[in-house]
Amino acid sequence: EACRAPEQAPRQNPSCRPGERDGRARAARSFLHLGGLRTALYNYIFARKHQGSFILRLEDTDQSRVVAGAAEGIEDMLDWAGIPPDESPHKGGPVGPYQQSHRLELYKRASEVLLENGAAYRCFCTPQRLELLKKDALRNRQTPRYDNRCRHLSSERVAEKLAQGSDYVVRFRLKEGVEPFHDLIYGWSKHDVATVEGDPVILKADGFPTYHLANVVDDHHMGISHVLRGTEWLTSTSKHLLIYRAFGWDPPRFGHLPLLLNKDGSKLSKRQGDIFLEHFVQDGCLPQALLDIITNCGSGFSGNQMGRTLEELILEFDVSRITTHSALLDLNKLPEFNRIHLVQQIGDERLRQKLVMELQMQVEKVYGDRLVDREVLEKNYVERVLLLRKGHINRLKNLVAPEYSYLWVRPSVSREQLQTISAEVDEIGKLVIGLMEGPTAALTAEGLNEDLRGLQEQMRGTEYSSMMKLLRLALSGQQVKAI
Repeated sequence: EACRAPEQAPRQNPSCRPGERDGRARAARSFLHLGGLRTALYNYIFARKHQGSFILRLEDTDQSRVVAGAAEGIEDMLDWAGIPPDESPHKGGPVGPYQQSHRLELYKRASEVLLENGAAYRCFCTPQRLELLKKDALRNRQTPRYDNRCRHLSSERVAEKLAQGSDYVVRFRLKEGVEPFHDLIYGWSKHDVATVEGDPVILKADGFPTYHLANVVDDHHMGISHVLRGTEWLTSTSKHLLIYRAFGWDPPRFGHLPLLLNKDGSKLSKRQGDIFLEHFVQDGCLPQALLDIITNCGSGFSGNQMGRTLEELILEFDVSRITTHSALLDLNKLPEFNRIHLVQQIGDERLRQKLVMELQMQVEKVYGDRLVDREVLEKNYVERVLLLRKGHINRLKNLVAPEYSYLWVRPSVSREQLQTISAEVDEIGKLVIGLMEGPTAALTAEGLNEDLRGLQEQMRGTEYSSMMKLLRLALSGQQVKAI
């Protein structure tokens, strides 16, 4: 995910395209689980806060991990979440294509520039040799790293290898003595990568770039002025700055977002099926509630009150408020967040009409072939149901659960079931029907309670609680009161 946003000071940004007064901020790549949504959301908010554009760039250079339909799925989920990109593979834009596998010629030319100026070199080491290096390092309890062997090949030897048709990758030549950089969140930072890493691959043998090259090249050509990504990339930033310097390009400003963790401090894992957005869609979660909870557990805003809208999040956001503490996400609280946002939407006449249409579809889907009285699908009735249950439900689909089936279909209760509660079934039924048909019936909770107590006094052997239990079963098919 990526966004284009101006710097906080309204001046011409050197990384912008000519004539523009804004730059771009980019989020880390990911399939859209909660961590990816949070990174995209912070970029979206940053862009909107500074009158920028939100950009979706798909980083699919690792072809072994490409999943059919994933690209479309990511964009669909951003749309569902209410943070649709302004520019994307689907929508297009002025700096496309927005899919890295369609930009290979650009990366090839960039790697040739680095080869020509000596900032990169061809490496002919075989996968077998690299695997032996790794095993040897692990056996000696060392961190595996490339030994930079091909860095020292003579031009004659390189030419000989090329003439033989040997496969090669392009590696970037790391330099010692990197300069510190100021991270928007972590402050001054510096990682002397050359002392702990081997020279990294920037272009693979299949012609596809690695993350390090592709993102530097794309950020430059797309005019990125700010990079907001996960904290796991903080130690790689010094390496990326060296690549920027090798091209002679001005780097963007970097901000690394702290981790989003489970409430027990463990990492969110893609193996957790319930962290992908599709799960929340299927579960009937409101996107507003999801955006609220993942920002509520973190930082960057003036407060952490529940029920904030996206507009309020944008208004409150300040990147300087983001702390380095990990955000602990307690999904057990999500139903309450959802209830609060559902109350807000039911209370808004315009949003309520959307909920009415959605509930109508859900009722039709669940009870369609059992609907005896189709009037329950009428707008006025469905709207009354929403208003009456406002605050009592945390998801719209609660209203089509079995405990609320009486709202849509007539309950089927046998006389034998009713007689287990009271033998005076017929007498109670006649009195209640007479009450409802009579002119004195007060159709309010307080009035009905008083009238029903009056009816109970006419019973010979049925207590008020038993009479109410019988009526509940007859009218709703439920033994206990719905929440």
